[in-house]
Amino acid sequence: MRLGLISDIHANLPALEAALEAFAEREIEFMLCTGDVVGYGPHPHEVISRLRESRLNCTLGAADANLAFPFAKTEREGVAEEIIEWTRGQVTEDDLHWLRSLPVTYRMRTPFGRLRGFHGYPYQPEKRFPLSKPTAELLPVFERLGSTILITGGSHIPFHRQVGDYWLIDPGSVGMTLGGEPGADAMVLEITSDGVKVEVLKLAYDFGQTLFDVQAWELPPVVAEVLRNGYLPETEN
Repeated sequence: MRLGLISDIHANLPALEAALEAFAEREIEFMLCTGDVVGYGPHPHEVISRLRESRLNCTLGAADANLAFPFAKTEREGVAEEIIEWTRGQVTEDDLHWLRSLPVTYRMRTPFGRLRGFHGYPYQPEKRFPLSKPTAELLPVFERLGSTILITGGSHIPFHRQVGDYWLIDPGSVGMTLGGEPGADAMVLEITSDGVKVEVLKLAYDFGQTLFDVQAWELPPVVAEVLRNGYLPETEN
């Protein structure tokens, strides 16, 4: 089974297109995005439209929830809240309806056992999954969720590790990577009954177009800086 994984698109259409093209070239059987479709980037409506016409399955991310369910939104740091408010003026009611339809967690069977995908922490997309916790502390999480493969999102940095007989994976961020190198993050999983093989992708795309649109819409300059560099700028004390 060949599985294509992305997360944290953050309204960056050229980056999403690069990932979809890479998956098509690799003849991916199933695609999953673990949330944060919107936020930060300049193409929220266009990204949602592209996802709706694709066969990519998505879960609800923290930014998606804040936009779709403003009555229950959580406080976000930095420029995130400002951009969510801008995004409200860019999306349609149909876009919001689609976001509200996204599941908080996605479950499926694979040749290696049950897979569960979600943003952040199961049923809590606003939280961060403790990726680096010791194996002994993570094993009960897998057992409680009844899954052999957990796919999370939200770190913006590609990550995968074996936890005993289980797999813990974060595909990074398609549209706003913080891995230290600009480009779109994606992963391909080869899943057999014997185990999981992970291919980490760093995809080039026309981020010049995204930068132009960030500036044209007068979004916070830090967004363009992260897109250019692939990491958050240092802040002065």
